[in-house]
Amino acid sequence: TTKFAEEFPDREFNFGISEQNMVSSAAGMATSGLIPFVSGYAVFLCMRALDQVRNNIHYPKLNVKIFSSHTGLTPGPDGVTHQAQEDLSIMRSIAGSCVIAPSDPVICKKATFAAANYEGPVYVSLTREPIPNLYTSDVPFEIGKGIVIRDGYDVAIIANRDMVSQALIASVSLEKQGISTKVIDCHTIKPLDEELILEVAKETNAIVTAEDNIKFGGLGSAIAELLVENYPIPMKRVAIDDTFAESGPYHTLLEKYGLSSRHIEKAVKDVLERKKNNQ
Repeated sequence: TTKFAEEFPDREFNFGISEQNMVSSAAGMATSGLIPFVSGYAVFLCMRALDQVRNNIHYPKLNVKIFSSHTGLTPGPDGVTHQAQEDLSIMRSIAGSCVIAPSDPVICKKATFAAANYEGPVYVSLTREPIPNLYTSDVPFEIGKGIVIRDGYDVAIIANRDMVSQALIASVSLEKQGISTKVIDCHTIKPLDEELILEVAKETNAIVTAEDNIKFGGLGSAIAELLVENYPIPMKRVAIDDTFAESGPYHTLLEKYGLSSRHIEKAVKDVLERKKNNQ
């Protein structure tokens, strides 16, 4: 945002610690035909300004793009007040919302252009901690369409945002143990790529979801709802449990709260055991 302000000083407005006013002003800009991009911490955009996000942007279906940072446990040392472990759940629950959680810088850039071209509200969930590059610039990106990163047949790991890299680490380790895993980057949690998820569910008959978000209402919930109504199979969710986290280094928190690649590996083995018993 600072670089944007330097290049386009007449198009950048710093509202300071005033997220509710910022969101309402963005709604006003949208009514005049502009495409405002709102930027701020996820906890404040999704919670402090939720009234304005819901009633001023989504209810009238205004063309506002909300880009939030500091999601999940990625704020690490900043602590609970800045760890937005509920943002995907909150934004997914709003009628007419579009929710994207990019997994790397390439997808983030493509999501930015896609959001600009999308007619209606878009919420993009970004991290504080750096995420490694997973893709080259030629990777296709489309809102609502997941990406198959690794092919496999024993189980599918479906992840988003910073957990995609953890899923890939787990997949490589599991391959060395003779377990074949399909890894899917489900960058758009809403609209969900139902066609792809049901396809891989029928191919593998076992699914593990991984998200840096509380386990209620996020990616795992969305996929569980889809499967239970269409193709029930053994499934395991890797997510933040019913708890608040604490301050600490990002990777230490991933390990403590059950989100690391090691925990994804365990979930895969658990779900494969259930799959075996169901056959």
